[in-house]
Amino acid sequence: MNFESSQAWAQQFRQFAALECLQDPLYVAICQAVADAPELLALMAHAPPTQAIPNLLLAALHERVLAGVAHPLADYYPSVGGQRLPDAQLPALLLDFARQQQASLIESLRERRTQTNEIGRCAVLWPALQHIAGLSGRRALSLIDFGCSAGLNLGVDRYRYCYQTESGASFARGAPAGPERPEISCDWLGAAAAPPADQAWQLQQRLGLDLALLDVQDPAALRWLHACLWPHERERARRLDQAVALVDQHRIQQCEDGLSVLAAQLAAGDFAGSQPVLFNSWVLYYFTPAALQDYQARVRRLVLQHGLIWLSAEGAALRPPGLDLPPLAAERAGASATLWTLQWAANGQIQQRALSWSHPHGRWLAWCA
Repeated sequence: MNFESSQAWAQQFRQFAALECLQDPLYVAICQAVADAPELLALMAHAPPTQAIPNLLLAALHERVLAGVAHPLADYYPSVGGQRLPDAQLPALLLDFARQQQASLIESLRERRTQTNEIGRCAVLWPALQHIAGLSGRRALSLIDFGCSAGLNLGVDRYRYCYQTESGASFARGAPAGPERPEISCDWLGAAAAPPADQAWQLQQRLGLDLALLDVQDPAALRWLHACLWPHERERARRLDQAVALVDQHRIQQCEDGLSVLAAQLAAGDFAGSQPVLFNSWVLYYFTPAALQDYQARVRRLVLQHGLIWLSAEGAALRPPGLDLPPLAAERAGASATLWTLQWAANGQIQQRALSWSHPHGRWLAWCA
């Protein structure tokens, strides 16, 4: 790695520490240590361009800790019971750990992807599907999750949602509460009314499409999902395990060209009697410009030809052309704020709308529609 590349990576890790992981002191300290260590920065050269992001190295390090590697670095990770706070010894321990685990880290960087399967996003997906049911006039929906990974978001109707408004009021939606039911808390911001009454729609079919599915029955794959979570977020880890227990009922497919699979099923009438909804969340971010343009054009053709509704939850820069950004409080805005948008066909034309802003993991939402 040349000097310019090293400096660019250092800046990216410092920016991640300053803006993206402030709530996790361990990850702030690790990112700062990586930014100051050319040997650690050089590891990023092994990641493919679309995955060369700080999250991937953080997950690769976490995976080794979760695998039980005996090293003092584990003392900093709450996910394995560590209680040591970041201190002056951490950078040297991190470097020693990376040297010992170099081969495994490089393998993860080359072969793995950041696959959080964050079901917290379902706190926004649930009211979005509620809105789509009202818009389409169909109670029965079919959800197609593009880039589904392990397919956990396909269980959106099996989770419980507890919303807190800015006025202090609270309300719950989704499945009934239960001891092993994933329960997701979300701040509902703004003056918009709460979603309509529960059970106004149902999922008739579920379909997950991905280039590289994760088999949650594989201990190594499940460990990687946990590694993609941040070490201090124990409630998220518990929710992940609860969601995994429900995933065997989902229909997921590994395929090189998911849109071709979807197009064939739409043409064959496989979703007859329901409103098909294509959903992607923090997937397009990893596309090259050419692949993104191709994906958008192909999806819009399916919208026009087959009545597909397209629900997209991505960064604001990937919103549909011509769609104005809805307002968002300055303290919530940022590179990771997620904009949920909708595209559908009416009178032979593509219609589009901004539905909501949200935290990337669904901790808050600001409804726009």
